[in-house]
Amino acid sequence: MLDKTDTDKIEKVLGDLKYVHKSFTFRDSKCYGHYMQLLNHAMVDRSLTRMTKELIAVGISAYANCEPCMTVHVREALRAGATDEQVEEAVDVAMEMGGGPVVARGGAYIFKLLEYFRGKGR
Repeated sequence: MLDKTDTDKIEKVLGDLKYVHKSFTFRDSKCYGHYMQLLNHAMVDRSLTRMTKELIAVGISAYANCEPCMTVHVREALRAGATDEQVEEAVDVAMEMGGGPVVARGGAYIFKLLEYFRGKGR
């Protein structure tokens, strides 16, 4: 169940990510610029749709237990048209690969993200 602590945490992660992006951009970081080009190129619809790629990223981020990554990729998967059930299936695949740690860390956080973004109208 999503509570104020969870909401505050998610909003802090989103704020921190925005801060990092602005900071690297302000500093004209060449490496960050290339990273953003890579990210944008990787997520373009080609043989796989952007939604499918975001779902892959959800699974990888759950496996890696990267909360900022989970936050961004769940949000972007939903924006790209993924259903909650598709996000959950991506976590199922990560769980198959990573076992209990994915359940305990990634799964719990992703269910809270789904509840949060559902409440925000995605």
